[in-house]
Amino acid sequence: MADVSHTRGDITSHPDVSEMRARYARMLGGRDVALVDGPVFLLGLYCAASPWILHYTTSQPPLVTHNLIVGIAIGLLALGFTRAPERMYGLSWAFCAVGIWMIIAPWVVGTSPDTGVVLNNIIIGALAVVLGLMCAVTAARSTPKP
Repeated sequence: MADVSHTRGDITSHPDVSEMRARYARMLGGRDVALVDGPVFLLGLYCAASPWILHYTTSQPPLVTHNLIVGIAIGLLALGFTRAPERMYGLSWAFCAVGIWMIIAPWVVGTSPDTGVVLNNIIIGALAVVLGLMCAVTAARSTPKP
């Protein structure tokens, strides 16, 4: 009977190791922030749904529309980060700008916002700035230098 037991050996001795590493690197696209895509998408989802979660749809109608549109935009950025990271991580700085806009939006878009609405947008904006900076720093670090 033949010995069919498979032992796990060191892959460095595999004849196609360099090709496998290159293929794996192409598949990942040089991405180091794959774990940020999910939180960015969830932040966009929460931003879009926050007027209904916090029940300020009747007191702040302009801010409801604003948060819905910005939440959809953040979600689309997250999908873009996932689909074409090498192209989209250049928009990380724009994502930071969206975060700053979310922080000041209650006073610009809203009319006499209460503390809950203000805190909601400040938290969303701060998270957007932090996640955008994480994406931007990682993209800058992983960009090949000439």
